Amino acid sequence: MVENPAEILDCTGLQCPLPVIKTSQAIKKLQPGEVLELLATDPGVEPDMNAWTSRTGNELLGITKEGDVFHVLLKRGG
Repeated sequence: MVENPAEILDCTGLQCPLPVIKTSQAIKKLQPGEVLELLATDPGVEPDMNAWTSRTGNELLGITKEGDVFHVLLKRGG
């Protein structure tokens, strides 16, 4: 996992589609190649992020779960 993401987006407690919408907004502020870490509690975040990255050209680096929180690492595409 990436140790220093450029930004951490806390979407804990939010349900679909809000984590996807907020991720889309946040990643546009990053430079290509920079990493965004999304924190979410919605179990739908994994399939949502897989679908979102395949549509947007951004890269899903990995998803881990600590307790009830999913940590999603996304790299901004070029």
